[in-house]
Amino acid sequence: MRILEQRFLRGPNIHADTPCLLSVLDLEDMYGVSTRDLPHFNEALLDLLPLLADYLVPTGQPGGFAQRLREGTYLARVIEHVTLGLQCLAGAGASFGRTRPVTGVPGQYRIVCAYQLEKVAQPAFALAVDIVDALAHGRPFELAPRMEELRELAQHYAIGTSTAAVLAAAQERNIPIQRVTEDANLFQLGWGAKQKRIQATITGETSNIAVRIASDKQLTKTLLAEAGVPVPQGETVTSIDDALRVARRIKAPVTIKPLDANQGKGVTVNCRTDEEIEQAYAFARKHGRRIIVERHVEGHDYRVLVAGGKVAAASMRRPAHVVGDGEKTIRELVDLENRNPARGAGHTNILTQIALDAHAEEMLRKQDYEPDSVPAPGAVAYLRGNANLSTGGTAEDVTDVLPESTRRLCIRAAAKIGLDVAGIDIVCRDIAEPLEAQGGAVIEVNAAPGIRMHQYPSSGQPRDAGDAIVDGLMGKSDGRIPIIACTGTNGKTTSTLLMAHTVRLAGRVTGVTTTHGVIIDGKQVVKGDCTGYWSARTVLASPDVEFAVLETARGGILKRGLAFDRCDVGVVLNVAADHLGLDGIDTVEDLAQVKAVVPMSASRAVVLNAEDPLCVAMARRFHPDVEIVYFSMEADNPILLRHLEEGGRATYLQDNAIVVADATYHQQLVRVESMPITFGGRARYNIANGLAAAAALMASGFTNLQIATGLSTFVSDGKSNPLRTNVFDVRGVTVIVDYAHNPAAYAALSEMARGLLPGQLVGIVTAPGDRRDTDLVETGRVCAAGFDELVVYESASRGRQVGDAVDLILRGAEEVVGASDTLHRELEVGKAIRLGLSLCQRGDVLVFACGSSLQVLVDAIRDMDPESAERIAAQVG
Repeated sequence: MRILEQRFLRGPNIHADTPCLLSVLDLEDMYGVSTRDLPHFNEALLDLLPLLADYLVPTGQPGGFAQRLREGTYLARVIEHVTLGLQCLAGAGASFGRTRPVTGVPGQYRIVCAYQLEKVAQPAFALAVDIVDALAHGRPFELAPRMEELRELAQHYAIGTSTAAVLAAAQERNIPIQRVTEDANLFQLGWGAKQKRIQATITGETSNIAVRIASDKQLTKTLLAEAGVPVPQGETVTSIDDALRVARRIKAPVTIKPLDANQGKGVTVNCRTDEEIEQAYAFARKHGRRIIVERHVEGHDYRVLVAGGKVAAASMRRPAHVVGDGEKTIRELVDLENRNPARGAGHTNILTQIALDAHAEEMLRKQDYEPDSVPAPGAVAYLRGNANLSTGGTAEDVTDVLPESTRRLCIRAAAKIGLDVAGIDIVCRDIAEPLEAQGGAVIEVNAAPGIRMHQYPSSGQPRDAGDAIVDGLMGKSDGRIPIIACTGTNGKTTSTLLMAHTVRLAGRVTGVTTTHGVIIDGKQVVKGDCTGYWSARTVLASPDVEFAVLETARGGILKRGLAFDRCDVGVVLNVAADHLGLDGIDTVEDLAQVKAVVPMSASRAVVLNAEDPLCVAMARRFHPDVEIVYFSMEADNPILLRHLEEGGRATYLQDNAIVVADATYHQQLVRVESMPITFGGRARYNIANGLAAAAALMASGFTNLQIATGLSTFVSDGKSNPLRTNVFDVRGVTVIVDYAHNPAAYAALSEMARGLLPGQLVGIVTAPGDRRDTDLVETGRVCAAGFDELVVYESASRGRQVGDAVDLILRGAEEVVGASDTLHRELEVGKAIRLGLSLCQRGDVLVFACGSSLQVLVDAIRDMDPESAERIAAQVG
């Protein structure tokens, strides 16, 4: 078995709304072999992975997968289930999978598996292939070491408990979430100008200087005292002699801790003798150079969480401890407690495992215990002096008993330090009483406080601390900016730029993705084909973007999925044969399924072409709350008319004007001849693009005046919309440069070009070599019917021999006009352009199609007509 290809579909895609790993697998010698045909395979697999026995099949039948194994299923399907099972065992559970054979390639399968962590999904799939391959060939497989590697990966890249709580709260509020990288717990909440960032409980609003203050415990105490917050008396020292001196001056038990450590590291409380102080000082020095010696405050340890200027939760923390039963040693009791499923290493679980280390042994000695002592029934043996959860402590919720005076005090403490999210550590006898009355004190203010104790207290009411942090960070905002996503076979770039132009005229900072690049607020920031996942993410991550208009192409959807969980308006311009035979998309109906991913993600409205049956068929799939807006070049289109009669909205062409309408309201928006991109109405495809843009903008809430202004001022030239019906003059020949590269586009372009002037029409055409033979032949037929003279050149061979695609296009052309001297073969693009121009006279129209850039035209004519070349170059910019 061989893995031929893998890709992560990170957003909504043709398989699922959730992230998936797509793998193409060749079964090789196992093709056609069923699990029923392999002796002992089923038993060996279920012995190795017993959890598979309970897996469901699509019918939801428990144990259905084991039954399928016995009945016989192909091994690609088995690998899908094993991949999902391995991820679950590693601690990164996933449940969705799908397996389909690759059309026309026996033995190859596309296997789709959902995932939580990218870094786990790929090795899980590779391990699944190795397991199934070994067992299918009768070889034993040692799972344990590989499984341990997978678990270590899952733990390394797992989202921390506190971060997960914040993300869950954001998800509950429907705020979009984006992990910035898999290697860090840094997340973006929201998009564009409304985005915020969080890392654990540090937010993008958290002041760096406030964090540094909180890290300096002595400075924190100084500022708190200045704010009238009670703090324990003490000093910072750098030697044991100074530590002893400060302790003697305080004349009370002291707490000794590092100045800038966290999570209770190096803390020893209630030190009374010189020996205890010396031991505590040595312990603290392991975690910091400067040490605090302060008055030990008697009482319980409490943590109050302040978020967004409010008290969100309060907990009483108990140090790590075990309770005796009169039979087990402390060592055995610790081991038993650490088996609690709620306890894990570090912050990976609700509680942290208890360490029986030297510090724990010292704590036990103070209580007259040793690790092998057997405490009496009910006796409590403490293993830490501090109550941090990170050292094995537990927590009890006390939020409801917190006095108002203590709430105000905690809010004041957080504000004084400058933290938007803070953990206020208080020691007092009873948190239900005001601190002043009992000599209690604030002993620390923590930046990035853990919230496990509040989300999952050992006793008491759980508090949604994550939601409190999100509320303080986001307020009432869902973090979303408006998004229009535009797809279709032809017209995407022009429609996208037209919409973005209108939005920008309305005063919104726009982020745009197109075939030619990423544009932020009218300035290009990335060049190249930018119609996929990463380009859209560039826009959505830009902190100044207020409105996104995203050209969304077939390739991007298939390669990575969408970069957003949902858009406001999804636009499908048309669905025509193009790129068929690639990535499992073999028919125009398959292509429509890909395009439908965009409107299926729309939450507000979908804009569909009423004249395209494949677009109209999509309408049945949308949620009833999503508005459907049709556009049509025909005012009497039956789909359009029925939609209007039922109270829907639409745009259509009537009497050479774009009209917006609903059941009772029809208003002329703009005359076609006043739209520069229509070339006086001759470019009918751009009228259609204008109709679609008007519909999408109307659905997005723009006024008719704003839409009309945009439509009547957008110019499709070499600067604003390169390679989209750019018109130039070369010695009296009208030259049209366009990106047309499929039969539907060539038909529309030739129709438009022929209407410009009465002279002959010359076409310089091509198509990429990765198109099917039938598509290339059809391109030739359409071009021969549309142009008087035809020059065919080579663009991108893409797996074919140079010239093969050209010959197929010419074969199609000959089927229409025969072996005519009007057909010309010139592989090199520059020579093809010069040949095409030599065939023209003044007053003729020449179309140069599918060029990679306008510079190609400039370079081709520079020697023969330097004046025209310079003029075109200046127009391009």
